[in-house]
Amino acid sequence: MTPYSWEGMVKVKAVPTKKEQDGGDEKLLQKKKVKELKILDSKCSQNLSIFLGSFRIPYEEIKDAVLEVNEKVLTESIVQSLIKLLPAQEQLSVLGEMKDEYNDLAESEQFGVVMSGVKRLMPRLQATLFKLQFEEQLSNIKPDVVSVTAACEELSKSQTFSKLLEITLLVGNYMNAGSRNGKAFGFSISYLCKLRDTKSADLKQTLLHFLADVCQEQYPEVMSFADELIHVEKASRVSAETLQKNLDMMGRQIKNLEKDLETFPPPQNDKDQFVEKIFVGTAHEQYEKLDLLHKNMEKHYSDLGVYFVFDPRKISVEEFFGDLNTFKNMFQQAVKENQKRKETEEKIKRAKLAREKAEKEKEEKLKKNQLLDINAEGDETGIMDGLLEALQSGAAFRRKRGPRQAANHRRAGHAVTNILAKELMQEDTPPSSKQPAKKSKLEEKEEPKAEGAESLEELLDGTRSRSN
Repeated sequence: MTPYSWEGMVKVKAVPTKKEQDGGDEKLLQKKKVKELKILDSKCSQNLSIFLGSFRIPYEEIKDAVLEVNEKVLTESIVQSLIKLLPAQEQLSVLGEMKDEYNDLAESEQFGVVMSGVKRLMPRLQATLFKLQFEEQLSNIKPDVVSVTAACEELSKSQTFSKLLEITLLVGNYMNAGSRNGKAFGFSISYLCKLRDTKSADLKQTLLHFLADVCQEQYPEVMSFADELIHVEKASRVSAETLQKNLDMMGRQIKNLEKDLETFPPPQNDKDQFVEKIFVGTAHEQYEKLDLLHKNMEKHYSDLGVYFVFDPRKISVEEFFGDLNTFKNMFQQAVKENQKRKETEEKIKRAKLAREKAEKEKEEKLKKNQLLDINAEGDETGIMDGLLEALQSGAAFRRKRGPRQAANHRRAGHAVTNILAKELMQEDTPPSSKQPAKKSKLEEKEEPKAEGAESLEELLDGTRSRSN
């Protein structure tokens, strides 16, 4: 068996014949010939091809939707893309003459051939886009006009806000008394936002906190001024310049549409409903109403400038109502901070009173315990102190004797007398006669007993002890 060699197993690539090469080249040339652009440039064709690939609707249906002004097919984004991506009218006219070469054209140019059959294509698309955006434009302009008008009316009629301005002017004149800024007749509305910049000596409060505290305690009716300025916040987000531009653009679009309709050709087929569906009459009527509202808003703002003494041409609507809205929010925040500060101070005060009360009760209890310990340990010292106090005040000598004490003193007196007599008799008796004379029974009976006393000293000692 002959062994296989690695050299014999090398893979061999097939070489195409000349005929096959000629056939492949023809296919590539044919394919390249089909995609070759004749009118449009590559960038325009590429963008249009991407749009058509995402849309995926037959070209004839797009054409009919434009003629019928079919809003179900022609959404706002699709119409905007068509206006942006469609070739110029000159190129469309050239493509319209190339209907015989339709199959040889690129997809983007084929779409141009179909759309070239629509007369006044670009005005149609612009009018359709205006119709689709008209309600949105109204909803963007009208609420802003109404908000600014309502805010102007609220400010001119608010009594609480006027009172707040009076209080602010009074506080400012009081603080600036004696200076060149004292006795002012008014101030700019923008000054209200600067009240927070003036702080107290301890830097804990601002002039705005003080103003809110004064209003809450002395003028409580002023605290509801924010409820009367409901539309100020919405008006602060309105740009009068942008509002005027949008309104002018709407007016120009309506005028252009009216001119186009005057020279617009008759319907080119049964599907052409452009003139019927374009609501130029209704749009013009709604625009006139909106323009009237806008003029009324401008008049109210000018009157507000006269009322608050400022130039409406120099201070815009957004700036004026922005300052008012900022002050309103700052004032409400200051009221909350004042309330929180008062609650904190009240808690600290209650805690201090409770601590002082507890310390006082503790001291009283300690004193009471000390007195009890002194009375328990030093009863004798207390008695002697009481006796000394009685002797000093003389109360001890004013004490009444009871019947028993008087009898004791009388008996003691008789005993002293008998003892003294006995001693005198013993001194007179001679030394030889030491026997005492016998006493008669009567004398023994009458002589009181000295309670066992042998001498005068013992008797006196006994008497002192009994007195004590």
